[in-house]
Amino acid sequence: MTLAFLIGLFIFNMSIGSLLALLIVAGICGGIGKSIAGYGNGGCLASIALGFIGSFLGMWIADELSLPRLFTLNIGGRAFPIIWSIIGSALFVAVLGWFSRRKD
Repeated sequence: MTLAFLIGLFIFNMSIGSLLALLIVAGICGGIGKSIAGYGNGGCLASIALGFIGSFLGMWIADELSLPRLFTLNIGGRAFPIIWSIIGSALFVAVLGWFSRRKD
């Protein structure tokens, strides 16, 4: 088993199937966020990480602005915010792309 499985099994208290589903959904959300931002460096693992970072960033923005939670998917007893994950990952990738662009 890899480190991601061990973290999911012990910390999040999820089954292997739920963890795989969560990783797939996070990867899709991160990939959509990368496509929206227009900065496509990284592969599948980067998309998964962006999906998770985007969900935290998106939910933080939604909570600060008192916005509703839109389209959450329940995976393994945990709610994963699909729309806010896409928005958060697009914002995160846009900021990363803005800082990493070279000035000619």
